[in-house]
Amino acid sequence: MRARSADADYDALKRFSQVLDMVEQYYVRDVDQKDLIDGALKGMLQGLDPHSTLLSTKEFQEMQESTNGEFFGVGVEITMENGQVLVVAPIEDTPGYKAGLRSGDIIMAVDGQYTMEMTLSEASSKMRGKRGTEVELLVLHKGEQRPVTMRIKRDAIPVISVKSRELEPGYHWIRLTRFSSRTTQELLDALKDAKKAGDIKGIVLDLRNNPGGLLDQSISVSDVFLKDGVIVSIRGREEGNSRSYSAGVQADDVDAPLVVLVNAGTASAAEIVAGALRDQKRALILGERTFGKGSVQNIIPLPDGTGLKLTIALYYTPSGKSIQAEGIVPDFELAWEAPRQQDDNALSLREQDLSRHLELSGKEAPAGKKASEEKKDEETEQILARDNQLRMALQFVKTLPALRQLR
Repeated sequence: MRARSADADYDALKRFSQVLDMVEQYYVRDVDQKDLIDGALKGMLQGLDPHSTLLSTKEFQEMQESTNGEFFGVGVEITMENGQVLVVAPIEDTPGYKAGLRSGDIIMAVDGQYTMEMTLSEASSKMRGKRGTEVELLVLHKGEQRPVTMRIKRDAIPVISVKSRELEPGYHWIRLTRFSSRTTQELLDALKDAKKAGDIKGIVLDLRNNPGGLLDQSISVSDVFLKDGVIVSIRGREEGNSRSYSAGVQADDVDAPLVVLVNAGTASAAEIVAGALRDQKRALILGERTFGKGSVQNIIPLPDGTGLKLTIALYYTPSGKSIQAEGIVPDFELAWEAPRQQDDNALSLREQDLSRHLELSGKEAPAGKKASEEKKDEETEQILARDNQLRMALQFVKTLPALRQLR
């Protein structure tokens, strides 16, 4: 049996060598053998799945920078689907996000070169470049019929992955934009700051448009909110690539009621967190079905400075479900609605419009509130007014304690 397998391997390698020799001899132009072999390896890996690939020295370096250091580019997580480069999610506050790239958009060309001709890593690399330089993208927005040209100026992609804001006294909105090397520590810092303001009554954990990142960070973030139980299981072909990760009691465990916001841009490591908190009945999941990337990639450095990005396993939520191509369905599905334009001519009454309304002497701020605090309150009101999912999440997190008592 082994002899037949060895013969088959030899025949396959012999066939490859024959084709390589013919290309070198008869192709219309001289081609470097290394380029031919690299192309063959990329083609082999690309045929496996959208995420396995050979990384050039530059691409391997960029991959390390994207999780550990500063890099310059558009700021968008992409994947390959049916030969098309698809936006998983833009990273918040990056040039791509501000320009209007959204989950589900198709990037058809980069600087005039069609992405159908590129690997995923090549498309990603072409969108990076020096700070201040411009990249031209041909984009077909989700739901549209015609592509548009977008010129986006590259900038530093922020390493900070956690943002927080108090929505109401004791109720905090914590947004995770990605899972990089410091995400868990940034989360703990945000929670520490929240506790300084008083007891935490509830948390809205926002994972919308979070494209994922480091597996270990998704596990440690989940562990902050869980005292025990499985977080995620990873199963590969080899037993050595299969294991289960569980939560443990920590000094930083958070007991406050929790609502998790997700949407189609919630992917990979972000889906691990959402799946763990849902299956362990620790949080209510609200929003839209997630992206559905349930595979684990290992980055393997090669001796020549290049790297191999290889899918080695699938991950499963605590209930044993794979989210690969399925995503996570929220407990409460709620589509995001664009904020309505306010009609300036519409009748609207406020206290100040009423006759004999009370006025503060000198228009000073209410006692105990600084002007900066008033401004922050106004900003929070505006954020809530524009975001129907966040408004609903806040209402749910306030009522969760009462709902638990009814069970």
